[in-house]
Amino acid sequence: MDLDVFVSAHRAEWDRLDTLLRRRRRLTGAEADELVTLYQRAATHLSLIQSSAPDPRVIGRLTQLVARARSAVTGTRRASWRDVTRFLTHGFPAAVYRARHWWVPTALLSTATAALIGWWIGTHPEIQASIAAPSELREMTRPGGQYETYYSSHPAASFAAQVWTNNAQAAAMCLVLGVFLGLPVLWILFQNMLNVGVGIGLMTSAGRLDTFLGLILPHGLLELTAVFVAAGTGLRLGWTIIDPGPRTRRTALAEEGRAALGMAIGLALVLFISGAVEGFVTPSGLPTWARIGIGIALEVAFLTYVYVLGGRAVREGESGDVGATERSAVQPTAA
Repeated sequence: MDLDVFVSAHRAEWDRLDTLLRRRRRLTGAEADELVTLYQRAATHLSLIQSSAPDPRVIGRLTQLVARARSAVTGTRRASWRDVTRFLTHGFPAAVYRARHWWVPTALLSTATAALIGWWIGTHPEIQASIAAPSELREMTRPGGQYETYYSSHPAASFAAQVWTNNAQAAAMCLVLGVFLGLPVLWILFQNMLNVGVGIGLMTSAGRLDTFLGLILPHGLLELTAVFVAAGTGLRLGWTIIDPGPRTRRTALAEEGRAALGMAIGLALVLFISGAVEGFVTPSGLPTWARIGIGIALEVAFLTYVYVLGGRAVREGESGDVGATERSAVQPTAA
């Protein structure tokens, strides 16, 4: 592209758009239609220049012009409770549903890894000895030991808040660090599964696996599912950089990144629920079957929410991305 020729050919359109924007409150109907048409053309021109002949000065002018025009065309928009409701009933479950081919295998492989680590530690005393001294292991696994008092050693409210903060940070890191080809996500996931595996192995060697499961399952089912969703989404984000599909790499990363950002907000709400269960239900005096039943009920409710509401929203065209009017203009690419 000859940039000078291109600018000369379209400068009059850009100047006309600028003039219409300056008097947009006094436009006739025909002029309003003209503004929309010129805005669409300017957005296309911006995409062409960015991809073919990136000149900072021209791009700066067009970017400002397109942003002003877009604001005039779409109007200023404020978030409302309707937006929150739509996010919870369409955007978030659709994003989780779309990522199911990533987080479901992640969940299965991670659970198998934790079980394998637990078996390895539980059946090899020398590995247990490398973790801690025998007296310390007995203190950790005995009735009323550290594994049990961990959930009741602090006030329930502050403990729930601390757990929620830690888990939300871990989930956010999985989502954000996915852009580094997913490698940091694998490490975060392994660390989580290692902690679970160590607990399984040590409590199994002490003959108290049932106690451990009774403590971890009430909150752990929903909590780990949220971590698996975050990890799977982070891995998909990393894979998008390698294989963006029919989209340009920039467009694909922007779309998946925006969906991941929205998912971080939704998962924070899910982890808030699991943190409340860990703070109030897990250390409660309820029978083990009742505590585990609460955990299973919450897990089933979440999966139903994702597969029913999310599946329906995806079939209706929802992707979990922001609305079309809130996205940057992009240049079409051939499929």
